[in-house]
Amino acid sequence: MLFFLSFFFSNLIGLIPFAFAPTSHIILTFSIAFSCNLAFIIIGFVENGFSFLKLFVPKGGPKWLFPIIILIEFVSYLLRTFSLSIRLFANIMAGHTLLHILSSFVVAFLVYYPILAPFPFLLVLAVVGLEIGVAVLQAYVFTILLCIYLNDSLHPSH
Repeated sequence: MLFFLSFFFSNLIGLIPFAFAPTSHIILTFSIAFSCNLAFIIIGFVENGFSFLKLFVPKGGPKWLFPIIILIEFVSYLLRTFSLSIRLFANIMAGHTLLHILSSFVVAFLVYYPILAPFPFLLVLAVVGLEIGVAVLQAYVFTILLCIYLNDSLHPSH
């Protein structure tokens, strides 16, 4: 719950004018994802010993394919950190960039076409509502994926 609330409020901070969302910085999201992934590896070895490595060997697979399967599983395990961090960063950054662009349209319309300014303003309000939903969804996805990865570390057999 603490992870979810942290990510949720970090995402929402970016919706405040002249503020930025901490989760819109790749270094922060990568640091969190990397430290969690490292912690999950340590937890996996502490809880399961070397049987933690069963995570990389699926049950019932053909023995002659195990070297390539283990390599693929290992690479996909390492790429979790990148996919987790880039997913959160890209979604939050894209939404805030869109809001910035649309807000500049509001200002431009106020200067050149004041009578039409409410239309882009209403669009900005709609996108803010969408961004609140994205903030909730991205915090939820990040938290659920961390829970799934922790479960993989605690119960490594497929």
